[in-house]
Amino acid sequence: MPPRPPKNRPDPETLALRALAHIAADEVLLPRFITLSGLDGASLKAGAGDPAVLGGVLDFVLGDEGLVMALAAEFDVPPESFAWARRQLPGSAPDA
Repeated sequence: MPPRPPKNRPDPETLALRALAHIAADEVLLPRFITLSGLDGASLKAGAGDPAVLGGVLDFVLGDEGLVMALAAEFDVPPESFAWARRQLPGSAPDA
């Protein structure tokens, strides 16, 4: 049985775009994201609408539990929304 979506589930791409906007506005997170993703500023802007890039944004968020919790509170969504949204975008690892 597939995992059930979180209550009040946000659109996966919208959630990832909101997370990206948060990351881009943060002087600590942005350089870390750019380093880990291998994207430069121009590539990031160009890829912001690409579901695969947005999946990478959610991978970055999911790698930091504190960031997940902070964004969940800021966006008023359950923390599990990020993992659910990631599974909806390309490049997600299949459920075991």
